[in-house]
Amino acid sequence: MLEVITYTYTTAKMVQPSEPEFEQAYNELLNTLKESTLFKEHPEYEKVIPVVSIPERIIQFRVTWENDKGELQVNRGYRVQFNSALGPYKGGLRLHPSVNLSILKFLGYEQIFKNALTGLSMGGGKGGSDFDPKGKSDAEIRRFCYAFMKELSKHIGQFTDVPAGDIGTGGREIGFMFGAYKQLRNSWEGVLTGKGLTWGGSLIRPEATGYGLVYYVEKMIEKATNGKESFKGKRVAISGAGNVAQFAALKCIELGATVVSLSDSKGAIICQEGITKEHIAAIAEAKPKFKSLEQITGEYSAFSTKKVQYIPGARPWIHVGKVDVALPGATQNEVSGEEAKALVAAGVKYIAEGSNMGSTQEAIDVFEAERKSSTSLGSAIC
Repeated sequence: MLEVITYTYTTAKMVQPSEPEFEQAYNELLNTLKESTLFKEHPEYEKVIPVVSIPERIIQFRVTWENDKGELQVNRGYRVQFNSALGPYKGGLRLHPSVNLSILKFLGYEQIFKNALTGLSMGGGKGGSDFDPKGKSDAEIRRFCYAFMKELSKHIGQFTDVPAGDIGTGGREIGFMFGAYKQLRNSWEGVLTGKGLTWGGSLIRPEATGYGLVYYVEKMIEKATNGKESFKGKRVAISGAGNVAQFAALKCIELGATVVSLSDSKGAIICQEGITKEHIAAIAEAKPKFKSLEQITGEYSAFSTKKVQYIPGARPWIHVGKVDVALPGATQNEVSGEEAKALVAAGVKYIAEGSNMGSTQEAIDVFEAERKSSTSLGSAIC
């Protein structure tokens, strides 16, 4: 049976029920555009919103694979091909138990506009599965990736859709998927980004997002202070412990800042004296093995030289003390309204998201209220 879904465009909603993440992303974009002068200067653009807010195509499929015991396993696979007006769909593949259609739609929706801002010929999309790589052997991950690509390969290609990595999808997973695509389609082509350097990958690809986040904030600081300040001497709170957080932290340290926190899904580490390059090297070595920060801080010698506090079940924001810069770099909605208030009270002046939709709407409201009410640089939020 073909299900027909009717959408009615209103200023309040352009989403189906039970899609909270997508609704949040949609409303954030629409409200931002309404507060700008865009629709006043170009009222015809307002009619674009109901068109761009519905994906051109959603592909949903079953992924069956065998674990190391020979037992049948099944997961859901998705690809949301949101918009190809500017070029092939482009966006990552997320492997995480939380993956659902709402999350992938919000990620794909934002990807449209992020890619457009690059000036390159790229559309927007997102995909993934509710498969959890944690606790799986390399062989199990390879079998899953092959099964996943067996279906996805029918819908992607260098001129159609070019997926990339995301949470749970690193160089290993991309490698398994690329090998599967090459075998299934008998074609070596640039169909996946995030590949290894020895077989078509790009130099500095792992560093790009974290470095780019810090470079962006560097320009924020320069503009807000008329060039009088930089990262040097700033205290920076960062969440996450993956590529984005690791390389953002390394670049902050390189620019003379003190990084006081990192985190993962199980807890946060706080170091008032400053997280070091050696700490980050240990995390980079351990994270592909799916070790938690709690395990890393207890097992690696790099953490024996400085006092590092591990706080289980916590995000860093209310524990970091005085900070100048906050960089959410883990996942969506990781800064709540209460945590935003704590950051403002701690003196934070600059907020930038390395993660997708890192702040809740309540947190954004707190930051915006502080920014608009500021009378001095010391309390400004950029």
